[in-house]
Amino acid sequence: MTQIVLQPVTRIEGHAKVTIQLDEAGNVADTRVNVVELRGFEKFAVGRPVEELPRIVPRICGVCPWAHHLASSKATDGVFGVDPPPAAKKLRELAYMAHFIHSHVLHFFVLSGPDFIMGPDADYTVRNVVGVAQKAPDIAAKVLRTRFLGQMMTQVLGGKAIHPDVSVPGGWSKPVTQDEIGRLTEMARECLDFATFAIGFTKKEIFPRYLDMVKSFAPITTGFLGTVQDGALNLYDGNLRMMGADGAYEDFPAERYTEYIAEAVQPWTYLKFPYHKKAGSFSMDLEAPAGIYRTNALARMNVCDRIGTPLAQQELEEFRSNFGRPAQLTLLYHWARLIETVYAAERALELLADPEIRDHNTRIGVTPRAGRGVGSVEAPRGTLIHDYETDEKGLVKEANIIVGTTHNNAAINMSVKKVARDLIKGGKYDQGLLNQVEMAIRAYDPCLSCATHALDGRIPLRIDLVDATGAPIGTLMD
Repeated sequence: MTQIVLQPVTRIEGHAKVTIQLDEAGNVADTRVNVVELRGFEKFAVGRPVEELPRIVPRICGVCPWAHHLASSKATDGVFGVDPPPAAKKLRELAYMAHFIHSHVLHFFVLSGPDFIMGPDADYTVRNVVGVAQKAPDIAAKVLRTRFLGQMMTQVLGGKAIHPDVSVPGGWSKPVTQDEIGRLTEMARECLDFATFAIGFTKKEIFPRYLDMVKSFAPITTGFLGTVQDGALNLYDGNLRMMGADGAYEDFPAERYTEYIAEAVQPWTYLKFPYHKKAGSFSMDLEAPAGIYRTNALARMNVCDRIGTPLAQQELEEFRSNFGRPAQLTLLYHWARLIETVYAAERALELLADPEIRDHNTRIGVTPRAGRGVGSVEAPRGTLIHDYETDEKGLVKEANIIVGTTHNNAAINMSVKKVARDLIKGGKYDQGLLNQVEMAIRAYDPCLSCATHALDGRIPLRIDLVDATGAPIGTLMD
């Protein structure tokens, strides 16, 4: 059996390879997305004082440290049994909106953008951010400026943009000043200007050119998971909503996630496969999937009843008039991210105008104790869950982390298989077709550094044995 190996998958965060197996006729028999890195934060969190984890877990990833920082902070709030002051919650959410702006702009324009601005079949030497900058320098300059603003907003609020430590058990370590409010408001307004420009430009100049591709690219049918607060989109707090492929849904608090989510494993990847427990089974069969759900921006557009800011709500209504609810088309993740970028900027301005955010009471004291806490936020890449249990000294006994990319693992594998089967026929392929296989992965904006863990502290080992000609002769598995 012939194999096509794509390694590394480009323009994603982390490391992965795709193995495409062809049958004797040269058609796709199977595909696998192999994640070949390990982080293991769950294991070396054990034994640490739980209050240290909000400072430790941002090191999981330099792209999305704020998601881990805030989910961890919420989990430690639960361990200590405290409810942070209102100003602290609003400062956390404000910093998170700035982080969303930075992350979504990075992915849409820098990681996925070259596929659409340069074209999916463009040569790889120009199908990258440098090619985009050369083709559209004015837009590239605005992209860099907006990413800078998002990062600087988090730096103003937290002292540093990457690996933050300002959110602590029981609240936020420092109040915001009036001068900072003024600076942040100016930056948020500029971010909103770019967000509205970006979605308008993309709907006019990019999406119409690729509409046929959007409708036919890697179609799969799944359920969805996201966070809502009173039915509205919320990226920082609320109940989780599990929606079936038919649009029916059930809401539940994050603390009860184990009643709804189970995790399967496969021997060929370090990445786990969460699935909807109440579905009763797990299957990635394209014709009869079972238990599969998706997270991330598209999922959030599907599960929410509405968006609480006016411009983003208008965009949601247009999105649904075009694609329905739930929308299943994989490439719509990109459109959904632009809607969320508008929302994040609008929400940031709402929070900055709220007098309560200026309150100097931003933190309450905590005392070590035995307890369990579950913290959940909507990371840019999907629902993020941190689950900690401590002993009577407040030391971590057990930690479990499920990130957005892990939730999407099964769907990513299904999407890759679908697009490979649709495009590769009779053993014929070129770099443009193989790039479209990668596009199926990039649509999910995966963060593989966040997603890989070891349940038992051991690193699984696979050794492929080949002879002098390169022919496989055996495999050893640990």
